[in-house]
Amino acid sequence: MTYFKAIFLVLCLLTFNSYASDTFTNLDKELAVFKPYLGTWQADFKVPEGAKKIQDVGRWERALNGKAIHTKHSINEGEYGGESMIFYDSKKESLVFYYFTTAGFYTKGTMKVLSPTQFVAYEDVTGSQDGITKVKSMSELKDDKFIVSTSYLKKGEWTKPEQRIYTRSTKTVQFK
Repeated sequence: MTYFKAIFLVLCLLTFNSYASDTFTNLDKELAVFKPYLGTWQADFKVPEGAKKIQDVGRWERALNGKAIHTKHSINEGEYGGESMIFYDSKKESLVFYYFTTAGFYTKGTMKVLSPTQFVAYEDVTGSQDGITKVKSMSELKDDKFIVSTSYLKKGEWTKPEQRIYTRSTKTVQFK
């Protein structure tokens, strides 16, 4: 009899463990494409020789029971940072996000999934002191690297795209 109780207990624990791990990674179907992005990423920006190093650490997390993705990032351990929420807007039938920064500006935008490993984001900027009014970024997950190419509409002209390559990281996002 104890043999059957032991087997039953093991099966229960395995079932619960499987359910628990799925529960914390399940996302609504419209957000499922972002599952590989969950976790922490780090990019060391290309800077001119002798210039101050710039490092961005970002974290993607499941939020609101899988109905949203929460991202946060900080540059140089909190010199600058921001947080966003990505969700599916059923009225617009589109992925939508809001991004708030420590610099006092915010953006709202839409995302379009191009493939299981690529998406593009379009943002309208409010309150930028640098004259930036729009942002367009293309993101791709390739060979366990998160590659982001970003252009800014600044003072009426689009900037040349800047590329950053993020790799998995154990660092933490920090705010001051």
